[in-house]
Amino acid sequence: MKVLHSISGLNLSSGGPSLCTWSLISGLRNAGIQAEIVTYTTGIIKDSIGHGDFVHGLPTPKYTRIGYSTQFNKFLNNNYFELYHGNGLWQYPVHAIAVYARKQKKPYIITPHGMLYPEGLKKSSYFKKIALPLYQRKDLEHAAVIHATCNQELQYIRDLGFTNPVAVIPNSIDIKISSKTEGHTTGKKQVGFIGRFAPIKNIENLIISWAETGKNIPDWELVFIGNGDPSYVIKLELLASKHQIENIVFTGFLQGEEKEKALQSLSFLVLPSKSENFGMVVPEALIREIPVIASKGTPWEELNTNNAGWWIEIGIEPLVGALKQAMQMSENERQLMGLNGRKLVEENYSIESVAQKMIQLYEWILNGGEKPEFVD
Repeated sequence: MKVLHSISGLNLSSGGPSLCTWSLISGLRNAGIQAEIVTYTTGIIKDSIGHGDFVHGLPTPKYTRIGYSTQFNKFLNNNYFELYHGNGLWQYPVHAIAVYARKQKKPYIITPHGMLYPEGLKKSSYFKKIALPLYQRKDLEHAAVIHATCNQELQYIRDLGFTNPVAVIPNSIDIKISSKTEGHTTGKKQVGFIGRFAPIKNIENLIISWAETGKNIPDWELVFIGNGDPSYVIKLELLASKHQIENIVFTGFLQGEEKEKALQSLSFLVLPSKSENFGMVVPEALIREIPVIASKGTPWEELNTNNAGWWIEIGIEPLVGALKQAMQMSENERQLMGLNGRKLVEENYSIESVAQKMIQLYEWILNGGEKPEFVD
């Protein structure tokens, strides 16, 4: 089976969709599927998530949003694949393979990666209101399958009127990552956020909640790992100053060993997002035996059902309550919760298990037969 994935970028700074796509392709290739990927590249090797002769990096066009790429079309015309799989929406790499696959009468899949969530549609809304009827709806409607990563995303897809099959397959994570080690560098217990700084992440709520729970406890500190728009970062720093929080750290963007060391140092991870398609930082923390507090803007009900953390309503009061519970736990209780989280990820989100579901989906699309149970 020869499958081509496309995505707008595989840079380390590209975020969750790029990491998820790379993880899936790795799993597919390990299982014997000839999965390749075509993407735009900066040409700087150290900036990329991964490498290999199956990664086809093309020059980035001047206009990255929907900029036409002759190089992209040339690649498609000169290479044969049985199935096409687009990752993300609104940009040319996914639109191009959808158009090409239709012309060649080949099936294709689109994984929106949360870009059809109501909050996602609000971002650059003027452009999307034009793009959806102009080309994006047609691309989605003619997909053999739309791939959602959770039931919440499935519902949003249906709410927009798409009636074609939707497969619910979660993102995957490398479960070979070591469990939590003693990574504390300050001698303090740490509650942390890791990821892109953006208003949709609701970071303000975490800072305000910390002012009520942790700012006066000297052996705890709040750590923010990541970066975002400079004006937004300044806004967050000013909010912390307004609430006179001194035990707070902004590390900036980290990668590699520095990121791993910072993540391993956390006692708890918090993801207070208004809306989140999957939240890769959640399984990244759980596999390291770090309990997680996540809002119901994320699809992580399993935190409650598996006693691996807290899945709470969006808002300051619920977050304050969860933080107080977390910080009052004994170390033995925290470790047990961490072990529950690791078990949850090992059993449900391994690269191998997710790849096998995707292969089952590919085979159904290409060969027919009984519909997989995860296809709606």
